[in-house]
Amino acid sequence: MTNQSTSHLFMIEPESFYSNEQTASSNHYQVKEVDEVADKIAEQALKEFHELKSSIEKRGIKVTSLKGSSECPDHIFPNWFITFEDKTMQIFSMMAPNRRLEKKPEMIEHLKKTYQLTSDMSDLENQNIFLESTSSMVFDRVNRCVYAGISPRTNKEQLQLWCDKNNYELVMFETTSHTGDAIYHTDVLMYVGTNLIAICFDVINSEYVELVKQKVHRHHDVLELTSDQILNFCGNGIEAKNNKNELFLIISSVAYNALSQNQIDTLLKYYKEIIHSDIPTIEKYGGGSARCMLTELF
Repeated sequence: MTNQSTSHLFMIEPESFYSNEQTASSNHYQVKEVDEVADKIAEQALKEFHELKSSIEKRGIKVTSLKGSSECPDHIFPNWFITFEDKTMQIFSMMAPNRRLEKKPEMIEHLKKTYQLTSDMSDLENQNIFLESTSSMVFDRVNRCVYAGISPRTNKEQLQLWCDKNNYELVMFETTSHTGDAIYHTDVLMYVGTNLIAICFDVINSEYVELVKQKVHRHHDVLELTSDQILNFCGNGIEAKNNKNELFLIISSVAYNALSQNQIDTLLKYYKEIIHSDIPTIEKYGGGSARCMLTELF
């Protein structure tokens, strides 16, 4: 039986952390103006990292953590690879040059102790073709379906090729963020759990909304998020299970506090607990939240 979620998550402890100029043009959730001392930002990000990691581990969910590199300000977001239940893994192409450096040989070798590397798409970076793994593609693993919004970091043709090659149905759409541009990553606006999908239809362009609504309702109950909640990273969640096979949702405290009580009550029908941790520095300067910091190890 295929599982949607796993009891083992992967994180990268930041050796450095600051607002990445190379990602700023496409990430409209990232603060470009730095109003704090660089060392203080890095110190606070490290503290937030450990607090989130600890919150997850306390619930009986295993976390494997590797140390990041000082040349990679976004190493804290390990969305350059994906693993599957058949113990294979794939490596993807990243848009920002300094994000391409995140694919450290020692990290890949560590993963290859458990997973067979079946595809490395890094060469696509030389052709300016980008598909940023589980951030570009939100997976319904059980029903073999990929949800993806087109953006500078999610190439339409490569997305279709990947889904065809890997036997996944593609639900592709276009989005408009609060700035009028495409949302850079699909995991900003939705996540898929075992029984529930949370999604913001407001940011999906109108010609795609009915299609997406039809697809998400096929196998799941649906929790609708607002565009304001997306600005608070409510869509950047991930489901995980503990050693007792209990399901949890992991989001940031900013996201949790932006949910209505009715939404929280709904989520708690599907999850033993909503794990949330305060990561404002990471969200502010990285433009990513809890899901971006976690990659599933199946």
